[in-house]
Amino acid sequence: MREEPSPGRDREAPAVEVTGLVKRYGSKTAVDGLDLSVAPRTVTAVLGPNGAGKTTTVEICEGYRRPDAGTVRVLGLDPVARAAELRPRIGVMLQSGGVYSGARAEEMLRHIAGLHAHPLDVDMLMDRLGLGSCGRTSYRRLSGGQQQRLALAMAVVGRPELVFLDEPTAGLDPQARRATWDLVCDLRADGVTVLLTTHHMDEAEQLADDIAIIDAGKVIARGSPEVLCRGGAENTLRFTGRPALDLTSLLKALPAGTTAVELTPGSYRITGGIDPQLLATVTSWCAQHGVMPDRISVERHTLEDVFLELTGKELRS
Repeated sequence: MREEPSPGRDREAPAVEVTGLVKRYGSKTAVDGLDLSVAPRTVTAVLGPNGAGKTTTVEICEGYRRPDAGTVRVLGLDPVARAAELRPRIGVMLQSGGVYSGARAEEMLRHIAGLHAHPLDVDMLMDRLGLGSCGRTSYRRLSGGQQQRLALAMAVVGRPELVFLDEPTAGLDPQARRATWDLVCDLRADGVTVLLTTHHMDEAEQLADDIAIIDAGKVIARGSPEVLCRGGAENTLRFTGRPALDLTSLLKALPAGTTAVELTPGSYRITGGIDPQLLATVTSWCAQHGVMPDRISVERHTLEDVFLELTGKELRS
């Protein structure tokens, strides 16, 4: 497993700590010895293909499922044995369900707020998530995006210490998605720990301090977005110019370990530790050899590149 912990991870007790987690459904092993640690006051994103075990893992942390083996501690507590103590301290946004279909949006949110000692202002939260105009609409008549935003509001209205968000922006339009991102950032700024699952790689890159990639019931990579992208593959510099450049001469000017190839006539790729100095060396070499690059670009591996590299490109049901 590729792993590089974020700075400061071990300075205090984790908000969530999972060790050797196993969960089976009949003959199928959904979670297979999974280890996961979530630092307090951070955003951790759990990524994985369909069927990788991420939702099962989160549901066990929430106390909705019992593990078959391993230990799970959420805010230091067993989420099943000490659920009554834990519930007032956490917020949960499920993929679906959890709302009475005939209840009105505002009615439902005020009901949840009333269960907590110091809830957020309901009117403020509804306005912030674009629910102000549908407060008297029953849940069953809300659009999918509105239902999603109501579920998010219900998860955070009680001022939890820890929030579990399962696909929080699924089906949202760009404006609602951005509002959700802003809310997650504000939660972290207020000292709330956030554990979210998502299929949106850009969402994980934008929001997460730490990312865990799960496949086949195990964590196969973990680290900050920067660490994962840097470890996935070296950056690539591409440029175009006249065909058949003397790449042997170019390589002599570049650091050891760098590669340079002509992919198609006049199209070149350089890999291996791309940095400002290497870029300057390439442009200087071009100038010395009378080469005018038509286009030059540095391509950084994205989180999606790393995800596909680790989990494969095939579709999974």
